[in-house]
Amino acid sequence: MTNSSGHLTFGQGTAMYVGAVLGTGVIALPALAAEAAGPASLLAWLALVVMSAPLAATFAALGARYPDAGGVSTYARLAFGDRAAAVVGWCFYFAIPPGAPAAALFGGAYVAAATGGGATTAFATAAALIAVVTATNMAGLRVSGRLQLILAALLVTLLLVSVALSLPDARWDNLTPFAPHGWTAIGSAAALLVWSFAGWEAITHLAAEFRRPDRDLPRATAAAVCVVGVLYLLVAFAIITVLGPAASTADAPLGELMARGLGGNARWPAAAAAVLLTLGTMNAYYAGVAKLGAALGRDGALPSWLARGSVAGQVPRRSLATASATSFAALATVALTGLGPEPLVLLTTGSFVTVYAIGVASAIRLLPRRTLARASAFAALTAVAALLLMTGRYLIWPAAITAAALTYRHLKSRRPSPPPPKHTGKQLTRS
Repeated sequence: MTNSSGHLTFGQGTAMYVGAVLGTGVIALPALAAEAAGPASLLAWLALVVMSAPLAATFAALGARYPDAGGVSTYARLAFGDRAAAVVGWCFYFAIPPGAPAAALFGGAYVAAATGGGATTAFATAAALIAVVTATNMAGLRVSGRLQLILAALLVTLLLVSVALSLPDARWDNLTPFAPHGWTAIGSAAALLVWSFAGWEAITHLAAEFRRPDRDLPRATAAAVCVVGVLYLLVAFAIITVLGPAASTADAPLGELMARGLGGNARWPAAAAAVLLTLGTMNAYYAGVAKLGAALGRDGALPSWLARGSVAGQVPRRSLATASATSFAALATVALTGLGPEPLVLLTTGSFVTVYAIGVASAIRLLPRRTLARASAFAALTAVAALLLMTGRYLIWPAAITAAALTYRHLKSRRPSPPPPKHTGKQLTRS
């Protein structure tokens, strides 16, 4: 494969992955998972780390083979046709309205705790975070890629230092009783934790932006799986064994952990860590979803007005502005209704699991037989089936989005069709 016209390097790509996956979940979800399953939530963390390896490998193989801004939507189109592409594209694109406010509010809660500003500070911080990542991505991937590399280095260092300094206070007694709510509660904890592992599909929309997608994308994925898996397990173990029963009730578990490790008042370092994690996650997702929206506009799954910026090297400003506006609207709705972040997390998780299911099915159809990549896809299919069962009623959100996507396609098919769009950049084939 020839060099791409993109600009992302291996290091920046790894940082994008780490930012997308090692996101806001680490600052809030250890407490929610501990509340659901107690110390047994560690098994949910471990299971999802194991599940994420074949899932990440599958999407990396697809991205390296079919580098296109459409990401999983493109793979679904090649495997199953335009309807499947529209459904998966809409599910990802419209996961941002509930997902971005939830992520931003996780970071805002830490800033509010540090300043004593309450809900007003949390919402103002959330709005500022959305504005910052929007502005960064408007400047293009050269800027957002460099920012991501800095953010990833800072947050990995901060997490490792926090864990290392707090582990001397770990107590094995805090692991008993291990499953106070029964073994089935591990599934409930895992459903929440899917949020923490969503992101392996996000960078596929940026595959064509890598200088060498065939070489750098799989390498970046492998590096990110190792970094994310180790850090999640270390942080979850430290929070359970150091904080004990208080882990399930802590509003800012990472802050509590840092307080034990650093001593004294760690609210400001915790707030800094939360802002870094939130910025990293949102920066990666906004970069990916902006490219996706442009590709969906190009392919007719969304209004053609969004299509500008779908080519590698271009900035999809219209798609980015749309994603940002819907995020601000959702944040305002949350502020007015008082809805907490947990339902938003689970609604977003339902969308991501649906994207995973269609993406993995596409991989089984598209990837060459008797290859490690296709074997990974079959392993990932088992993991996704389990995640679908765990998500349960929160699949209602992707079901509603699916209905809307198919309705839009039906209505558009009844109008006179313009000439088919031309794909500039790489020609996508099944070969």
